[in-house]
Formats: sequence, C-alpha cells, structure tokens
Amino acid sequence: MAMTRVKTEKEIENMRVSGRMLATVLDLLRSKVGEGQTTKEIAILASKELNLLGGEPAFLGFNGFPDVICISVNEEIVHGVPSKSRVIKKGDLLSLDFGVSYQGMITDSAITVAVSGSDPQDLIATTERSLYAGIDTIKSGVHIGDIGQAVEQVLSQQDFGIVRDLVGHGVGHELHEEPNIPNYGHAGAGISLKEGMTVAIEPMATLGAEEVIIDNDGWTIKTRDNSLSAHFEHTILVKDNGYEILTALPGSKD
Repeated sequence: MAMTRVKTEKEIENMRVSGRMLATVLDLLRSKVGEGQTTKEIAILASKELNLLGGEPAFLGFNGFPDVICISVNEEIVHGVPSKSRVIKKGDLLSLDFGVSYQGMITDSAITVAVSGSDPQDLIATTERSLYAGIDTIKSGVHIGDIGQAVEQVLSQQDFGIVRDLVGHGVGHELHEEPNIPNYGHAGAGISLKEGMTVAIEPMATLGAEEVIIDNDGWTIKTRDNSLSAHFEHTILVKDNGYEILTALPGSKD
C-alpha cells in the first residue's frame, strides 16, 4: 500500500467533484431508506444516482467486493454486502459506506442512520461527533496520534467500545493508502500530515466490546458480542492551517 501523496491542484479539484457526487448520493440514501426495503434495493438506488452524476463506484471489484456500496446493519460494523434477502426493519441501524472515483481520483465517506427509530444511547450522534473532533485537529503538521486521541476522547466519555482492528487511511489515487489512522492514540505520536495530503477519518464505535469477527460471507465485519455499532467517515484535504471536507455538501458542516 503506497503512502498518500501530496495532491496536485488538478487532482484536488477532481477529488472535490468526486466528493460532491458521493455526498449527493449519501444524502439521497439518507432520505430514502426505510422499513421494508432490501439492502440490495438501496445499492441499486446508489448505483443509478452515481451513474446520473457521472462518477464511477470505487468499491465495486475492489479486492473482489461484489457491489457498489457497503451496507452494514446493527451489529455489522463495515463491509456488509447488499442482499435481496436482507429486509430493513424499524429500529435498524444502517451504516452506508460509499466510495466514488472521478477522473481517477477517489473519495470515501460513510454515515449511520436509525431507521424509523431512536438513536440507542446516542451511539450515532456521539460517533459522528467523534468524527468531527478528529477532523478539527487536522492541519499541516498534525500527527496521526493527535487525530486518534481526539476521536478516542469523545467516544470514551460515553464508554463506547472503540473498534481498534479497523482504521482510517490515506485516500486519493487508491482507495486505501498509507498512513493508517487509528481511532485512538496519543498526541504527538505517529507520522505528521502535510498540506495537500488527503485522508479518510472514520471512527467506528459499539455499545459493547471492541472485538470484531468476520462473517461467513468473508466480507462483513461484525461485533463479536453482537452489540450495535455505528460508523462515520469523511475524506479530508489537509491545508496549511486547517482542512477541507471533500465529502460534504456545500453549506453543510465543513
């Protein structure tokens, strides 16, 4: 896995386009998901919308992944494969993890939504808040440990399980680039990021323990104790004295 490179202005602009497409699709899915749908129907909707926007799915075929989007339900944390037989029920937690390629440049983002139900113990809200805590540390010279510590501090306040076997990462020319960015750490530890790098920050939290297992399908990663989980992710451009969220819609939190 290659180290994420400082991107050129043209590459950054292509990632902005890619990120806006991705944000548009996730915003549509957030408004459309509901009881009685199958996860495959949601994947088809994502594919059609992305095609209309002019982007390409970054996940399809990546290491053999069979669909355009990862849809993980309840105790499933990431990499859930859309299925015609998985019907969404009231109260389900859905992680929608999507990647888009435009002119060869890739962005990656995820949201978790509660379907016609409440947010259990504020798991979704707190995990999203931890994402922005990590993002808010980012500027040229920030260390990987600074980001991880900020995420960990938010999740630890609620005593949530912090998934340690799965991490954020560099992104851009490839879907997964170095460095890995854990959702825990110590300030000042690890390599530092430079202006023009692009990274995906993605906290994953559980209502139980942190241990994970891989399902029989060979893809879906679940909590070992079957506790509920939440997952959020944005692709971020590192700037000289701050950051730009490349996978946010204009006018949203940035």
